[in-house]
Amino acid sequence: MFKEKNNFAKKREKMVKKQLKPRGIDDENVIRAFKEVPREKFVPDHLKEYSYQDGPLPIGDNQTISQPYIVAEMVQALQLTREGVVLEIGTGSGYEAAILSKIAEHVYSVERIQSLADKAKMILDELNYQNITIEIGDGSLGWPVGDKVFDGIIVSASAPKIPESYKNQLKIGGNLVIPVGSKASQTLYKVKKNSIENLEKINLGYVRFVPLIGEQAW
Repeated sequence: MFKEKNNFAKKREKMVKKQLKPRGIDDENVIRAFKEVPREKFVPDHLKEYSYQDGPLPIGDNQTISQPYIVAEMVQALQLTREGVVLEIGTGSGYEAAILSKIAEHVYSVERIQSLADKAKMILDELNYQNITIEIGDGSLGWPVGDKVFDGIIVSASAPKIPESYKNQLKIGGNLVIPVGSKASQTLYKVKKNSIENLEKINLGYVRFVPLIGEQAW
């Protein structure tokens, strides 16, 4: 067991060195999180040996755990501080929430598939991540409980356009990171909310995500 754990730790270090830093991931908090979070815990048992490969992996229910670099690019674009509160749309395996929890004060995550949410909760509890709250709901509507606003919103599924709910739930000065486009191909955007009416969009490149299903999406 110790040998296996040590082997995965070396793979994490290599992932950061070979996949993240050369592509511009230089935020020290993001790098630290990727070195600490055991990605192998969030993939199916039969795929653990591929946990640190440079690509996505299936996690069941036609969903995937995203390529490490894409997760890192999106998290870095949020520009979170330790006092930040972030909304994640699409809990999936729980890996991204774990990464975010190492950087922000609290992570609120919405997942529409009960079985994925239950498994993610179980893994996160086992690893003692205590600043993550997961709810089942329509992710296109944002956080389903109360009237919260967030320092950052990160969306791990593609929408045909930016849902109004995200614009309303994002604090002024906060950042939204979301893939927007068709179901076949999308553009990843960083959207900074400069004021209630002023949203500044920055193109981060072409990506391909599973579709965001919901009232304000597909």
